[in-house]
Amino acid sequence: MEGKEMDIDKLLKEIKFNEKGLIVAVTQDYKTNEVLMVAYMNEEALEITLKEKRVCYFSRSRNSLWRKGETSGHVQKLKSLYYDCDGDALLLKVEQVGNACHTGAYSCFHNKVYEDDIADKSIINKVYNQVLNRKENPKEGSYTNYLFSEGLDKILKKVGEETSEVIIGAKNKNKEELIYEMCDLIYHSLVLMVNEGITIEDLEKELTKRHK
Repeated sequence: MEGKEMDIDKLLKEIKFNEKGLIVAVTQDYKTNEVLMVAYMNEEALEITLKEKRVCYFSRSRNSLWRKGETSGHVQKLKSLYYDCDGDALLLKVEQVGNACHTGAYSCFHNKVYEDDIADKSIINKVYNQVLNRKENPKEGSYTNYLFSEGLDKILKKVGEETSEVIIGAKNKNKEELIYEMCDLIYHSLVLMVNEGITIEDLEKELTKRHK
């Protein structure tokens, strides 16, 4: 049930720590499901994470507990925690404050090796994630951050303007113009979604209900 968690003693019986007393922990952004990092936990780190609802890992290099963000402020607020079918790996879904990676990147997994043309479902997801990252990690000179700083009324004004441009493009029977203006409308709609806390998954659920 929502808001309920497994008793810690029962959990410790279900999962398997390795010979060093550690278990792999994969951490995802709870809104976008983007994988942020992979680390390790020991029993104490897991207990602290569940008690404080802020993620604590075990640093193998320092051989000590490591509360994520204790020096940088880039904490991870626990939203949910699962273990896999073999009980030897954990999946954490978190609200990431700032960046997860020490390099300054939002995710530790930013070194691309291969990407299929339809990876990450669509370019819409990528643009949404970029807009979300701009909101959570403002960048000077960013147009997206300008919209967020101006607030809802400015964002709605732009959505309205781009809607009109789409109508004009369609009436002009100009395919290239219509494509361009529709992309502008989609982008500003994504900014509105992020501003109002709406995710791509929220739209998918609604569209799925309508498709039945």
